[in-house]
Order: sequence, then structure tokens, then C-alpha cells
Amino acid sequence: MEDSPLPDRSGAVADPPGAPPRRGRAISVMAILLLLAASAAAWFWLRHPGGQTAGAPPPSPPTVTVAKPVVKNIVEWDDFTGRFEATDDVAVRSRVTGYLDQIHFKDGSIIKKGDLLFTIDPRSFQAAADEASARLDNAKTALDFASQELQRAEGLRKGVEISQSVLDQRRQQYLSSRAEVQVVTAALQQARLNLEYTKITAPISGRTSHRMLSVGNLVNANETILTTIVALNPIYFYFDVDERSYIAYARMALQGERPSGRDNAYEVRMVIPGDPQESRIGHINFVDNRIDSATGTMRGRAIFDNPDLFLQPGMFGRISIPGSGSHEAVLIPDAAIGSDQDRRIVYVVGADNKITTKAIRTGPKIDGYRVVRNGLSGNETIVVDGIVRARPGAAVTPEPTTLPPVAASLAP
Repeated sequence: MEDSPLPDRSGAVADPPGAPPRRGRAISVMAILLLLAASAAAWFWLRHPGGQTAGAPPPSPPTVTVAKPVVKNIVEWDDFTGRFEATDDVAVRSRVTGYLDQIHFKDGSIIKKGDLLFTIDPRSFQAAADEASARLDNAKTALDFASQELQRAEGLRKGVEISQSVLDQRRQQYLSSRAEVQVVTAALQQARLNLEYTKITAPISGRTSHRMLSVGNLVNANETILTTIVALNPIYFYFDVDERSYIAYARMALQGERPSGRDNAYEVRMVIPGDPQESRIGHINFVDNRIDSATGTMRGRAIFDNPDLFLQPGMFGRISIPGSGSHEAVLIPDAAIGSDQDRRIVYVVGADNKITTKAIRTGPKIDGYRVVRNGLSGNETIVVDGIVRARPGAAVTPEPTTLPPVAASLAP
């Protein structure tokens, strides 16, 4: 019977005499296992080159959506910011001096032309009108008497019963009485007009401000402001065009490429964030007569219908005006535009379904598409969706589509 290894003092079992160390045996086993794994891998790659299983087809090219650019006549638009102003703005004053008796409107209300706003105490003006009326009756009576006296004197003069001087005196009295009637008639008209002025009506239609004076206060004629009224429909929009743009517009107008704002009320567009209408259509109706030397800008004005009264005087907005004449342009969606360092590029699919790139120069956005100023003729087939899967020189599987004249996001 062989001797069993005895444990040493630490409890470990000692190797039998002549046996190799345990650490050496473990390393040998690991080396054998690694050698077997390497042999198996080499056998697999030799049997199946490239790691593909025998008979498996190569992967298909990636699928992308392709289309031809939109080619159509467009007008490029330039954007400017400005502010709305009322077409009419009136400070309401009284034409007569008196004490404010009544207020007939609510602060900030919409009123129509002719609506009663204020009443001045009319009693003193009524008394003045009554006095002028009585004076007129008296003057008419005196005129009738003078007329009768003149007729009598003219009859007696035919019989040489009165002198010529008496006849002339009677004629002078008649003419003086007639002039007095005219004077008193004018005074009565003024008195009645002042009485009418005690009722202060709205000179325009629009929205009122708050009342600036309370009942009982003295109102001075042509001085005291009682309230203000601004007209809201239609409404003006003032904006400033930089000198460089104005010169370009003037040159195009001279060449007949674009209408002049002074001679033609051409169409403009307005966009305001939060407006229930996506855009409003207006017309240019004024261009100033000089460039502001301090700012280097030309003042322009457009007019817009405002039936919903959303637009208010003092509100900021962004106006788009024609920046060019009508011309044919190539349009593509922004999703079809890639970048290569500092260049804008599009991916073009050739007849062999392989990708090439073309550098382009872009312009403004119109009808939901980006204008391509240079780089495309419009006959190319470009990738409009899936450009992340397109690689120059690589093959793709194209799925043709047709771009609508107006981008789907803008279509009604």
C-alpha cells in the first residue's frame, strides 16, 4: 500500500516525493485548453472564409426615399420687423367751456362714429340760444317796419311831398335793419352750435381709452383732453428697410423685375406669434421720401384688414415683402440637406443606384422648401429621407416619391 501524503503543521497536504508542483500542472492544463480553442477557431475560419455561413446571401443595400426637386416660379421674400399704428388717432376735446355733466361710454369700449361720449352742462348755452332767438324776432320786426317806411316814402316822393333826403334816410334805416337781422341770425346759429357742442360725439370709429376727467370738473374749450380713440380696422404697420436692401429694390423696379412700392400697392405678408391666423395679407401703401441719415433706413408702411381686432397699435410684428421678381427656382426639403465640414451638400442617386454628393448654396425658405441658388439643375434624383444611411460611393435601394408643390406642413 502506497504511503498517503501527510499534512504539514499548517494543515496543507504535501506533494508526494518526486511529483511536479501543483502550480506547474495548472499552467500546463491551461495551455492545452488554449491550444485546443485556437485550433477550433482556425478550423472554422478556414472552412467558412469571412465568417459567413456557406450559401448565405450578402446583405442588401440600405433603403432611402428619393425624389426630384420641385422646380417652379417663385418670388423670394425678405423679412423686416416693425410696429403697428392706428390709421386714425384722435384726442377728444370739447369745443365749448363748461362743466362736465355726463359720461356715456365704458372705458376701453368699441364705439362707432357719432356715438355720444360726454355731455357738458347745456343750461347756459340753451339760455344764450333763446336770447339770440328773441333778438332775431326783434330785428325782424324792425326790418318789417323799416321796409314799410321805405315803401311809403317812395310813394310820397313821386308826388314830391317829401324831400330826397327823407327818402334816403328811410332807405338807410331799411338797409341797417336788414343787416341787423343778418347779424342776429349769425349769433343765433353760433348759440345753437355751441348748444350742440355740449354733446360730444365720437369723431371716428374705434376703441376708446379711459376717461381722463370725472363728472363735475371744468372743461376748457380746445384744451382739456377727455379721452382718446384709435381706429383698429384697418390698421397700419410701419417698418424700416436698410439702405442696401432699398437700393436693390429700387434697381429691380427700374429694370422692371419688381414693382415699386410708391407706384404699386403690392402684396405683403404678416406673421405674429400667437395670431389665430397663420398669416395676414396686406398691401404697401406708403414709402417715405428720404433715407434717415441717422439710421440709414427707409420708412415704409403697409395696411392690413383687422376684422377680429387682434392687431393692436404698438404691437410688434414681422412683415415679409417681395425681395425679387418672379423667377424659376429649384426647391428641396431641409431634410435632404446634409453637411460636409463648412459646405451644404445633397446626396444624388445615379443610374447605378450609387450615391454621389453635390455641394449647393441655399437661399430662403419658400412654401416649406429651401431654395437652392447653385448646385442643382432640378433634373437630379436626390435622397429626401434617410440621408443618414447614404454614403458616397455606396449602393442604395431607392424608393421613389414625388414632392408636392407646397410642403405638406403648409398645405391647407
